[in-house]
This record gives sequence, structure tokens and C-alpha cells, in this order.
Amino acid sequence: MTRVSDPALVQRRVPPLVLIAGPEQVLAERGLAEVLAAVRERTPDVEVIRLHASAYQPGELAVHASPSLFGGDKCVVVHDLDEATDELQQDLLAYLDTPPEEVTLVVTHKGGNRGKKVLDTLKKSRARVIDAPAIKTDRDKADFAMHEFRRAKRKATGPAVQALVDAVGKDVRELAAAAQQLISDTTGTIDEQIVLTYHGGKVEATGFKVADAAVAGDAGEALRLLRHAIAVGVDPVPIVAVLAQQLRQLIKVGSAGRGRSADLARDLGMAPWQVDKARRSLQGWTAESLARSLQAVAAADYEVKGGGRDPVYAVERAVLTITHEKAAAG
Repeated sequence: MTRVSDPALVQRRVPPLVLIAGPEQVLAERGLAEVLAAVRERTPDVEVIRLHASAYQPGELAVHASPSLFGGDKCVVVHDLDEATDELQQDLLAYLDTPPEEVTLVVTHKGGNRGKKVLDTLKKSRARVIDAPAIKTDRDKADFAMHEFRRAKRKATGPAVQALVDAVGKDVRELAAAAQQLISDTTGTIDEQIVLTYHGGKVEATGFKVADAAVAGDAGEALRLLRHAIAVGVDPVPIVAVLAQQLRQLIKVGSAGRGRSADLARDLGMAPWQVDKARRSLQGWTAESLARSLQAVAAADYEVKGGGRDPVYAVERAVLTITHEKAAAG
């Protein structure tokens, strides 16, 4: 066994029971990788056994957790408790009743009620819980990307993070990879220009840039970006969704009144920089013009989802309505 600088610290990092709970697979995989790395740091020759709920056979857990003829520590990973059969749940409860000393048990659970008794028993047994919450909203993705930079002790500006989310935020795994690329390939503060250098083509083709130009009242630029996005394969449906999201954010911030960006962000479920951006974009808009624009986007949403014959024309018409309303209001 190799020596480590602080065996007590490693021991604390590897409790006998670990629960990785949540649907975001990127976070769950990282949590598991960190646990296994700590286990191997403590015991380099540890035997790692993986059991998958979908292929589990009754009694497998007891067999794998039993002491080996040659001794040695084991780490048993039970994947997807949320898909577990009754037999696997019963075997886990029996294991938790008298857990072996030489075994580290790691259980993953994506969410839902299946396996609740096992979850409760793990928590009562003081299992270490590693959360892997869903990353769905733009705010979640921006927070995730910012955390990636902070983990690497790198500073990134708010606009840079937003540009990165705009470019590759559809998939969290791709977002994580893009952040790591920027961390590896650049030095100093990561600003918007650096992100545009690496991902400018993707950023330009997204619905966010279309929406920004439309809300600003720039019909020519909005239509250029829209046609470019369609040409490179962006579906009209998410573009309409982004238009609606941007308008709703303007309405929410405009209706919220004055206050600190951080306070409004917390109340509205937005990031502070999104509040600041909405406040800047609100200049020249009226409540009535925003309402009419949102109605136009709702009509486009119906058409791009099968209610009309030409989805692209439907989006173009919505963009022109938004820019017209901004010009008329301003």
C-alpha cells in the first residue's frame, strides 16, 4: 500500500456508505469518480465491483460484499437505485442492517420514489450524500459554468459565462467540456471576447442572439441572425422559445420595480446579470408593446409546432413584430 500525505483526511473522505442522489449525470459521474479516486488513494489495490439495477440478480450484493479468501478491501457501486427491483432493495436493506467493515458501498439514485426505504435507511445510517441536482434553466447552467471556472481558480466575467451558455448550453456535458477547453487553452480572465474567439460561430447562430437583436429593435440584424441560425440547422422551435423567454424576463423585471439586482434576481428566479441586462433592454419599451410582442410570439409558437405551413416565415413575422413594436414604442 502506498503512503498518503494525510491518511486521516483520506479516511474521512471515504466513509463506508455513500449516496449520490440527483438526475444530473455529469455531477453524479464526477461525484462517483471522486469517491473512487479517494478509495484508491487509501487502498490502491481495492476491488471495485459495479452492480446495475437493470441486470441485478437476487443475492449478488451479499456474494460480492462477502470477505475474499485473499482478504483486501472492496468498493461496491450500486447504480440506479431508482430502477431497483424489490430483490435488490431487500438485499440493500439486509446489507445496511450489518454492513461489512472492509466494504465501501456507493449507491446512485437519479430521483423518484422507488427505493425510498433504502434511501431513508442510508441517510439514517449517516451515509455521505453527494447531490447531483438537475441543471435545466439558463441560471442553473450559468451557475454551473461559473463554478467550473472557480474550481480551476480562474476568473470569468458574467458576459463571458452567458456567451458560453448561449453557445453550448443545450447540453451540460458539452458545456462542461467547453469550459475545460477555455481553462486549458487560455490564461488570465476569461472574458466575452475569448469565448467568442472559440465559439463565436455557435453563439451567432443561437436564438439568444436573434432575441437580443429583436428586443433591441434591429430588424436587419435579427433577420440576418435568424436566417443564419436556420441555415446551420437550428430548429425554429427553440428560437421561438428564447424569444418568449426574453420578453417574459423584460415583463417580469419591468413589473418588479426598483431594488438591488441581487434581491430582484432571487425573487424572480433569475441571475443578477440577467436582471441588469433586462433593465438595459427595457429602455424604449412600454407594457403594451411588450404584451403585443408576446402575443405575436405565442402565435408563432403555435405555427412552428404544427399549426402553420411555414415555420421559418412564422418566426420571421414574430421577429418583425417585435422590432416594429420596439420602434413604435421608442
